[in-house]
Amino acid sequence: MGERQRPTIKTVAARAGVGRTTVSRVINGSELVSDKAKAAVLAAIAELNYVPNSVARGLVTSKTNSVALVIPESESRLGSEPYFSAVIRGVSTVLAETRTQLQLMLVRDQGERDQLTASVAERRVDGVLLVSVHEHDPLPGMLEEMGLPTVLAGRRGRQEPLSHVHSDNEGGAAAAVRHLLDQGRTKVATITGPLDMDVARSRLQGWREALERAGLPAGPELVVRGDFTEDGGRAAMRSLLEQLPDLDAVFAASDVMAVGALLELRRSGRRVPGDVAVVGFDDSILARHSNPPLTSVSQPVEKIGSTIARLLLEEIDDPRTPRRHVVLPTRLVVRESSGGPSAD
Repeated sequence: MGERQRPTIKTVAARAGVGRTTVSRVINGSELVSDKAKAAVLAAIAELNYVPNSVARGLVTSKTNSVALVIPESESRLGSEPYFSAVIRGVSTVLAETRTQLQLMLVRDQGERDQLTASVAERRVDGVLLVSVHEHDPLPGMLEEMGLPTVLAGRRGRQEPLSHVHSDNEGGAAAAVRHLLDQGRTKVATITGPLDMDVARSRLQGWREALERAGLPAGPELVVRGDFTEDGGRAAMRSLLEQLPDLDAVFAASDVMAVGALLELRRSGRRVPGDVAVVGFDDSILARHSNPPLTSVSQPVEKIGSTIARLLLEEIDDPRTPRRHVVLPTRLVVRESSGGPSAD
C-alpha cells in the first residue's frame, strides 16, 4: 500500500462506525469506551492493517511533554486584563522546572474549539489548563469525557468535579465592603463581572452578605452587571449614578472595571473618595497607578498559575491522583480611593 493510501484514524473511525475520539481512546487504552465500540475499532484496525502515526504511538510509548493553557477569551481581553499575564507567569515558572512545553490556545469560536478537540483526541498534549471558566462552557466536560488530565483556574460552580484553584472571592469581596462601611459609607453599590462565571457570582455574594450582616440594604438597584472590561466599568458606573445619584461607595469586581468607574466619576464631577469611595479586586498594576491609587483586594494570581500547573503535572504523572480543590487567601490593600493613605 502506498504512503498516500495508508489508513488514518479517520479511516478507522469510518470503518468502525465511531468517532475519531473513540478510536483515540481505544489506542490509548482508555476505559471510557464500551466493549462494543472497542471491538469494532480493533476489528477495523486489523482489517485495514492500520499502523498508528507518531502521535498515536506516543500515546502508548511516551508522553508529548507538552500541556495546553486554554483561554476562551478574545485577544483584546487577554491583552487588557493583567490577570491572564500573571497566571501565565505562574504556569511558566513551574513548567520551566521540567521539560514540559506550554502551548497557549485561545478558543474564541467553533473552529478553534474543533482544533482543540482534534489536539486532545490525538493526544498532542498531555493535559490542559483551563482559565476563565464560564458556567455553561462545554470545554471542561468535553475534556473530562475524553479522559485528559485537566485543571481549572476557577470553577464552573460550587460542585465543580475537576481539580481547580481559585481565590477566596467571597471573603475578599466581603472584606472590601466591610472596609467601606468602616469608613462611614452607607450606600454601597457593586459592579459585577459576567454572572455566568462563578468568580463574579462569588464576589457578588460577598458584597451582599457584608451589607446584610451590617443591617444595610443589598437590593437589586445597587447592583449593575459589568463584563470585566474598562468600558463595562464606565457604563456600569454611569448607570449607577443615574439610578442612585446619592450613592457614596462602589465595590467593583475587578480593577479594570474599577478604573473605568474612576474615569466616569471624574467625568461626572464626583470626587474620589470625597463623594464616592471605590474599591476594586485583583490588586493589579492598574490599582497602584490609577488616579487616585485604588484600594483593592489582593489575590495571589501568579500562585494560582503555579498551583494549577503543579496539580496538572501530578495528575499527568499519576492519573489515579485524587482531584483537589484549592482556595487561596486574599487580603485588602488600602489606598487613597477609599479614604485610606496611599500604600505605595
